[in-house]
Amino acid sequence: MTLLLSIIVAVIFAVGVYLLLGRELKGMAMGLFMLSHGANLGILAMSGQPVRHTPAGATPLGPPILTEATQPVDPLPQALILTAIVISFAVTAFLLTLLVATYRRAEHLGADELANDDRPTVLTGV
Repeated sequence: MTLLLSIIVAVIFAVGVYLLLGRELKGMAMGLFMLSHGANLGILAMSGQPVRHTPAGATPLGPPILTEATQPVDPLPQALILTAIVISFAVTAFLLTLLVATYRRAEHLGADELANDDRPTVLTGV
């Protein structure tokens, strides 16, 4: 299962980097979203299995017998992922707001066209 998650994380990162290297701002925003999702999934994959196995013959209410396979999972990575999801949501909302404002001003989202735009850089009435 860890190998499958590692492959999925690698594919998500590769797609994110490919989108970031594009010429459209929409693609760059999607690449940033993909990178944040890949990082969250990578942290989750490295944190271990979230299921606690009880040995044969032990009851769930009895005293736990902790071995290598039944160690409880550290909750810190899950807490960090929840925090990262909230921060990523805020950055996503801000970035999409900037994209809408840029499109309304320049009427295109190409990086080359925006670099060669002759309009004044001062935004008034936005």
